This record gives sequence, structure tokens and C-alpha cells, in this order.
Amino acid sequence: MKIGFIGLGNMGAPMAANLIAAGHEVTGFDVAGVTVPGAAQAGSAAEAATGAEVVITMLPNGAILRDVAAEILPAMAPGAVLLDCSTVDVESARAVAERAAAAGLGALDAPVS
Repeated sequence: MKIGFIGLGNMGAPMAANLIAAGHEVTGFDVAGVTVPGAAQAGSAAEAATGAEVVITMLPNGAILRDVAAEILPAMAPGAVLLDCSTVDVESARAVAERAAAAGLGALDAPVS
């Protein structure tokens, strides 16, 4: 499966590494420039999302999630799924899910704490 992974910090990097170890094709992006061995490195969140079947976000707060969603949703292919693992406020999670649905995308809220 082709996966875009946005947010490669303390939680995201090990999760992306496990996906790579399981045989998935992962393209990662992190604003701090963090890389994961075996993952393709994108220059932007939108680039990581382009062509992915699933895009996973692991972000620090709802405001950043909303900003990233505004960038990646237009880049995602119809029918792709946004899997948000960020632990954020309910309003942000719902707003992003509604925007994803309006764009013809699936959305799952799966916070990790």
C-alpha cells in the first residue's frame, strides 16, 4: 500500500518505520526535516499525500491539523483515506473529517496518546 505520513516526531517516526517494515511504500514529511530510513522524503505535506492510498497525520494540535488538511486534501486522490492519529480537539477532528468527505475522501479519527 502507498502511504503518506505527515508528522515524523516521537510517535510518527516509529509508526512509519513499522509500516515500512511491514512492506508498505511510505513517503514522509515533517516540518523539522525528520526522516525515516526506508521512507521517501517529501518536500511538503501535499507532496507526501499525492498518490497515496492512505495519508496518516500525527500532529501536535488541532490548529496545525486544520492547516495541514487544507494543504493535503486537494492533493489526495478521490477515494483515498485520511487517517488522523493526532490527539486534537473534537471540533478540529470533525471539521477536517467534514472537509475530507466534501472532497470525496474517507476520514478516520484514530487519536494516539
